Amino acid sequence: MGKIKIGIVGTGFSASFHLEALRRLPHVEVVAISGSNLERAGEVASRYEIPRAYGSAEELIRDQEVEAVHNCTPNDLHYEINKQTLLAGKHLLSEKPLAMDSKESEALVALAKATPVISGVCYNYRHYPLVAETRRRIAEGRIGGIHLVTGGYLQDWLLEETDSNWRMYPERGGATRAIADIGSHWCDLVQHVTGERITEVFADLKTVYPVRKVLTGENGQETYKEVPVHTEDCGIVMIHMEGGAQGVFTVSQVSAGRKNKLYFEISAASESLQWDQEQPNRLWSGRRGSSNREIGSDREELSDEAAAMVHYPGGHEEGWPDGVKNLFIDFYDAVERAGQSEPAVHPRTFASMEDGHYIMLINEAIVESDRRKSWVKVKQP
Repeated sequence: MGKIKIGIVGTGFSASFHLEALRRLPHVEVVAISGSNLERAGEVASRYEIPRAYGSAEELIRDQEVEAVHNCTPNDLHYEINKQTLLAGKHLLSEKPLAMDSKESEALVALAKATPVISGVCYNYRHYPLVAETRRRIAEGRIGGIHLVTGGYLQDWLLEETDSNWRMYPERGGATRAIADIGSHWCDLVQHVTGERITEVFADLKTVYPVRKVLTGENGQETYKEVPVHTEDCGIVMIHMEGGAQGVFTVSQVSAGRKNKLYFEISAASESLQWDQEQPNRLWSGRRGSSNREIGSDREELSDEAAAMVHYPGGHEEGWPDGVKNLFIDFYDAVERAGQSEPAVHPRTFASMEDGHYIMLINEAIVESDRRKSWVKVKQP
């Protein structure tokens, strides 16, 4: 088989890490990129030696050579580009969130089911070796029944009153910001490792800066304009899970010094497991009747599923870019096997369109809970 031909829609941060990870896969090739304008797309195409640049997503999707599309655009563009890609019969890997609301994501799920292509959502934190190890140990019943799940996702990039980003605006990012942007990763990760869905939430969200000072270049001078903010900077969410466990997680984009702290702890009948994305090659295991220990990323002590995500000898630390690479390996293995009867060596672990839709339902339940100040059940698809 020849290399799988890929088109990237978008030219920002997401597009850059997609491009860099894809270049580490020998069986794929990025042949086209599109941006909000042709000039910007051309700059990125030149930097990464991509053959073709387009000024719109529509042009890229129409490119007959493109077999798979990576949607790396802002949230408000996800639905339409995802829809067009599926209708064109091309494989789709979308950045999260899948769409702006659950009505749109539900429509995409239905369309994906009716289309014979591989589709998924970029919840990349699933694809660390020790996340896979956690999932395997829980699935095999080695830690007992789960009763408590805790953790959070903390950042500081919007800490100051003058910090701003398109995600602040509901018309671009959606009704929720910190929850949709980073809380959704925590929810997906916890559901993935436990094998259980979050079914009910109680949220208390906070906007630290109801008005932010946004730098503008009006009249040729740098000035600050006061802009009302209607999305949350941080919050706490209690959860109930379908297996009976309860939990709580914290999200924040205003925690000084925290750059990308995503972590969880699973407390079960015989063992607790804790993982921190900023120390990804360590899985803490705690027991009452014996010494606590740390499990590393040496292949010899991992399950086959987790060991398959380790690409270097023990002691050679792997991290965030490697998790993205593992996601793409997983996705394109599914693309290569599409239509084949031969089973995959390992089951698919990338987030499906259904998974992305369920996260949208959780996000909406959290927003509703914060508004009502009460428990809200997550609508079941």
